[in-house]
Amino acid sequence: MTVYLTSSSGHYEGIANILNLMKNTLVDLFRSKKRIVIKPNFVSTVVELAATHVKAVEATIDFIYSQIGSRKIIIAEGPATSLLSNGLKKFNYYSLKDKYDVEFVDLNLDDYKEIYVYAHNLEKKLRIRVAKTILDADFRISICRPKTHDTVVATLSIKNIAVGSLIDHDKSKIHAGFAAINLSIAEIATKVMPHLSIIDGYVGMEGNGPVSGDPKPWGIAVAGTNPVEVDAFTAWLMGFNPQDIGYLYILHKWGYGEINPEKIEVVGENPLKYKTKFKPHWRYEKQLTWKNELARKGDLLERRILESLDR
Repeated sequence: MTVYLTSSSGHYEGIANILNLMKNTLVDLFRSKKRIVIKPNFVSTVVELAATHVKAVEATIDFIYSQIGSRKIIIAEGPATSLLSNGLKKFNYYSLKDKYDVEFVDLNLDDYKEIYVYAHNLEKKLRIRVAKTILDADFRISICRPKTHDTVVATLSIKNIAVGSLIDHDKSKIHAGFAAINLSIAEIATKVMPHLSIIDGYVGMEGNGPVSGDPKPWGIAVAGTNPVEVDAFTAWLMGFNPQDIGYLYILHKWGYGEINPEKIEVVGENPLKYKTKFKPHWRYEKQLTWKNELARKGDLLERRILESLDR
């Protein structure tokens, strides 16, 4: 698969540029879709740096409207600690209704389907609820900033939609250890994988993300239709080894995409021009212990890989 990379002079401009670069790929994908869901990141409804900028979403909707005409777009999110309406007001998302036919859905209040993910002992016994608006979408778009994270190294397009699609406090239930949360994110992702991943890297977050970190001006946008490869490539650009991000490693092992940057085709800018170093979370070294936890379970990951083949 192909990952696209452009420079970005602003939240709107970067996303407009990256989608135009992908136009030939995207137009046919969008045309037949009746239920398009955009999933921004509102892990906080107070801290603007932790949230997807409204201009990035505006650029996405403008592209859809310009290429395939106006249609209803669902903007869906389930904030970790607040009502969606608080974030929509704080981050000026209600302004989108002045221009577009959009519907806002608070995923914490949504209908749901129950699935099982991984408990502390790495057995698949933890029952959680996944929002049906995300599950039932014809076309899922995950759009977010690149941010460091306190448990799984980085928040990118897959984690944004996988964890954000969980109902209310089920988000905290999956924090069952470093190995368990990575397995669980990977498991959820197989049900809600984005059809289009967009990374708004105009300004990211480094240090103690995903809420309390520092701004990282970067000036890039990354996108693609294989979320594993988009996220792995972005993580590499951030200065991380994609194999250190457990859920990406697991999804790669399950066959969902390549995580070796040398094997990912890039269209657009020269990646080396934008490769940087995000300051990791202070718990970064501890986060890498997911590898040891899986190793102590022997062939657990291999068994999970075999399980995935039965999906």
